[in-house]
Amino acid sequence: AMAARPKRCVVRRRDGPEQHGVGASCLRELRDKACGVLAIDKAREPITLVLAEDGTIVDDEDYFLCLPPNTKFVALAKDEKWSGKSLDSATSWLSGAVDEVDSATEKWKQLARQLRDDLSSIILMSEEDLQVLIDVPRSDLAQELAQSETKTQVLQDTLQQVLDRREEERQSRQLLELYLEALKTEDSVLSKVAEPQAAPRKEMDVVDTGTSSTGTPAKTALSDQILAALREKPAPELCLDSQDLELVLKEDRAALASALGWDKQRAGALQEACDHELSKRLQQVQTLHSLRSTSKGKKTLPWGDWPSSKRKK
Repeated sequence: AMAARPKRCVVRRRDGPEQHGVGASCLRELRDKACGVLAIDKAREPITLVLAEDGTIVDDEDYFLCLPPNTKFVALAKDEKWSGKSLDSATSWLSGAVDEVDSATEKWKQLARQLRDDLSSIILMSEEDLQVLIDVPRSDLAQELAQSETKTQVLQDTLQQVLDRREEERQSRQLLELYLEALKTEDSVLSKVAEPQAAPRKEMDVVDTGTSSTGTPAKTALSDQILAALREKPAPELCLDSQDLELVLKEDRAALASALGWDKQRAGALQEACDHELSKRLQQVQTLHSLRSTSKGKKTLPWGDWPSSKRKK
């Protein structure tokens, strides 16, 4: 089997603004190169790699594989801890990054660069990101990708297919939930008819809202935007990107239930749905990487071989 294609990464120390670009095909190689370019003493190894954005520890090969190119890492030497405050102080390093500007124009350009580097990143994008690329004028997107407008149209059609597929999954999930709810209602009516003399209950069931034993609601680290999507969107796991799904899975179930105003059972079902969706996306990415690694003399997926958006009858 061919060796995995190196991924472009950016590494720096916790309190240092100096950053280095390295290429690594696995986490072990990235750790070794980070120690070298950052001059970390052997006595302070092994190092821990965390995402510069939020301090997420990266110690899983599959998760590393799914990170986009040019992901920024902070190398923590032995006994060092990640601190958001220390990252916030490095404003010069963050402000110089083109990928982190807030304008809508730069956002679609950033997403386009991700596709140019690795087409499998489509699978990991949120519905919002997919829609952004679909709405970009074809000529502008073609220029950014350095491709013809014909091939760019095929790409946008493919993005629309991915978006449509997620919507179909959401509608199917809603129909199934309505059907199950109708069955519960029917069973309840039949139960009341069969037992007309049953005495009403005097005690109400206590709903577990995920609060602690002291009565203080558990806190969650999820952003308001993620919580709003989880609370309001049908099948929210389909509209979140993979990084947000990972955050939901890491969240304590009691804290998640409290933040959403749900019981633990419902919060657990949500986390299971997020886990299933994330696993499915990771499997799709791994499949694409395997196909790409076995292609003869091709470093990237061929632009001309995208599947046509028109389904054959």
